[in-house]
Amino acid sequence: MIKARIVFRSLQHRNYRLFFGGQSISLIGTWMQRIALPWLVYQMTGSEVLLGIVGFAAQIPSFLLAPVAGVLIDRWSRYRVLLVTQVISMIQAGILAWLSLTGSLEIWHIVTLSLILGCINAFDMPARHSFVIDMVENKDDMGNAIALNSLMFNGARLIGPSVAGIVLATTGEGICFLINALSYIFIIISLLAMHVPVNNEKKKETHIFSELKEGLAYAFGFPPIKSLILLLGLVSLMGASYQVLMPVYAKDILHGDSHTFGFLMGAAGAGALLGAVYLASRESVMKLGRLIPAATALLSVGLVAMAFNTSFLVSMFLMFFTGLGMMAQTAASNTIIQTITDDDKRGRVMSLYTMALMGTAPFGSLLAGWMAKLLGTPWTIFIGGAVCLIGALAFYKKLPALKKIVQPVYVRMGIIPEVAEGIQTGSEPPAGG
Repeated sequence: MIKARIVFRSLQHRNYRLFFGGQSISLIGTWMQRIALPWLVYQMTGSEVLLGIVGFAAQIPSFLLAPVAGVLIDRWSRYRVLLVTQVISMIQAGILAWLSLTGSLEIWHIVTLSLILGCINAFDMPARHSFVIDMVENKDDMGNAIALNSLMFNGARLIGPSVAGIVLATTGEGICFLINALSYIFIIISLLAMHVPVNNEKKKETHIFSELKEGLAYAFGFPPIKSLILLLGLVSLMGASYQVLMPVYAKDILHGDSHTFGFLMGAAGAGALLGAVYLASRESVMKLGRLIPAATALLSVGLVAMAFNTSFLVSMFLMFFTGLGMMAQTAASNTIIQTITDDDKRGRVMSLYTMALMGTAPFGSLLAGWMAKLLGTPWTIFIGGAVCLIGALAFYKKLPALKKIVQPVYVRMGIIPEVAEGIQTGSEPPAGG
């Protein structure tokens, strides 16, 4: 039985407790905007290609800027970076709401504002991931804090789309954007209320590209991090891009409306929420190595099965397991990477994590849009799921080799025994039953 004391143990840290409360509210608004924007684009244009272009604009900055952002985050205060990104995000959402509510919003506005938000996220995501270790003093609780980040993200993912569906049907997209802008107030207040120690240690700074090269060599010279980042990139490119086609799937395949779209995304959020609760309930990171390919396979099978399904209820069921698999793969990878990364390179490594997670997604969005135009939405979803399944199998085959590499590295780095044992155990084949 899952004990709440174990699941929420990271909340004993004051700064993380403040962050969890403010971010939980803010993310509901974020998900409302994420649902309303593609629905609005498809209503305005009826174009799968433009859906892909908007998705591309929102995510391409993470691919282009994240590596450099990681270097700067390792130089700057993660806390201040996060505070600035939240303020600018609030302004972006406010402009989007104002244009929509005044009837002035055009497709070029949406593309431009999506591009601006992408630039913000290129700094926000690696800073937020790296800031976890500053909020949670006890390293034993770091894995739990990462799982709780996923819990609040997917709790909002469950609530936000459902609320957005109702708001879209009763008022309109502009109110969704306005609620998102107002929701940033809560995370900004929570950040201002934190007691963050000032680090007066002078960091040695070299040329930005030398530091970038050092970060790349560190991450891709260590096969466990390299393999995790490559699998994340593949899933983001071919698997996560299904989300950009959900308005088309809901309207043209299931013959539904904004409610249908909202509930499909909500089902994926419910699955992801369950996965986050499971990860947060774990007292150690034992067997996370094995969980990653299993979770990837789960989301892959969900996509393949959903591709040619026309039943709303069956689609809800499949979206639940797709969301569960995607969240578990992402959060488990994050936990392992954060645990084994040197703190002075954390910003750069997490920027590569962001690049894999968000930076490849724009190409996936464009690819999904063009493939849907040429092959149809069902075949596009099917191919994405099949490619992710191949990636899961390839990663599973590498686990025994990763075990041999990881063991001496953990001894040298002084990582707690449970972590080293967890990665190693996760790479071994199951013993009977």
